[in-house]
Amino acid sequence: MNALTAESIEHDLVNAQDCDPRELRNLLGQFATGVTVITTRTTDGRNVGMTANSFSSVSLDPPLVLWSIARNAPSLPDYLSCEHFAINVLGADQHDISGRFARPAPDKFSGVAFQAGESGVPLLDGVIATLVCRNVTQYEGGDHLIFLGQIEHYRHGAGEPLVFHGGQYRVAAQHPGVNR
Repeated sequence: MNALTAESIEHDLVNAQDCDPRELRNLLGQFATGVTVITTRTTDGRNVGMTANSFSSVSLDPPLVLWSIARNAPSLPDYLSCEHFAINVLGADQHDISGRFARPAPDKFSGVAFQAGESGVPLLDGVIATLVCRNVTQYEGGDHLIFLGQIEHYRHGAGEPLVFHGGQYRVAAQHPGVNR
């Protein structure tokens, strides 16, 4: 079955240079993503964390991933100066953790179970996957900075992912047309 229907193609293409930023955000929100919390530990011992859905695999050899952060994010200097960061992939029941790390707070880790990893970065308990990465480099990305990390350690378990689509949390389901 073709995903294009009369309803989905009835609108003309819009010039992205002329669009309202909210409209562009709504457009990009049509791409469903997983939800992560990126954590690190500063040189003065503070734990830092933020919610991000701008995470993607890049390479298997070497094992590389990327994520991005807004240039105006208060924690940007902390991530720029860190040697390691962790990507904590949230499970379907962890939308409260996503919300906690998405908003400014004096101590986002208060009440959140975590362990310090080998490199000192906080590793959230109960997530469906954890990737500990060496901070390799950053790339310009408009109003964001793109971080490239090399995976040094990881773990993963069972569980359904937390999904974000259309500005809302969602749950993933097996496609009814696919047999296992």
